[in-house]
Amino acid sequence: MTKEELALEVIERLKKEYPDAGCTLDYNQAWKLLVSVRLAAQCTDARVNVVVQDLYAKYPDVNALAEADVNDIEAIVRPCGLGRSKARDISACMKMLRDEYGGKVPDDFDALLKLPGVGRKSANLIMGDVFGKPAIVTDTHCIRLTNRIGLVDGIKEPKKVEMALWKIIPSEEGSDFCHRLVYHGRDVCTARTAPHCDKCCLNDICQKNGV
Repeated sequence: MTKEELALEVIERLKKEYPDAGCTLDYNQAWKLLVSVRLAAQCTDARVNVVVQDLYAKYPDVNALAEADVNDIEAIVRPCGLGRSKARDISACMKMLRDEYGGKVPDDFDALLKLPGVGRKSANLIMGDVFGKPAIVTDTHCIRLTNRIGLVDGIKEPKKVEMALWKIIPSEEGSDFCHRLVYHGRDVCTARTAPHCDKCCLNDICQKNGV
């Protein structure tokens, strides 16, 4: 089985296993997803979803958050960890959206990368979830699972994993595929315990079964 064939089979099986998988960060506007994905670094999505409720209650739009004192932002987001750097990035990002994009999130990948605190993973998430464009989000679940399954070979650097996956994952499948890897990585192909290979829908095609 080629990597392309393996990828298609994995995609189909995960579709059946997690038909409704989507982004686990709560948001109803693009700028809120930008904020949440920055807060999610080294923090659980569940905690981020709780913390941002207080943030948005106090600062309900891009302008309000752009004008907020960084120390006030930090006080609210501190439970997510790395409060100072995250607050600084969020503040700078909102100012840039206000001043350069009329308060709107740009739908261009390179433009997203120029926003403070936005890397390739965040930019891909925005492109896929907000704008419905081809995207591959190489978070820790994606990197771990694609290596275990055999879609990539011993690659741990996020950008290199992303580039390898672009070659074998149909562009229209990338975003949903990565969301399904998150669900599978949390429930079955876990990181902190031995993977539950006995209940894995990929058991018979996984290249590194049990590793």
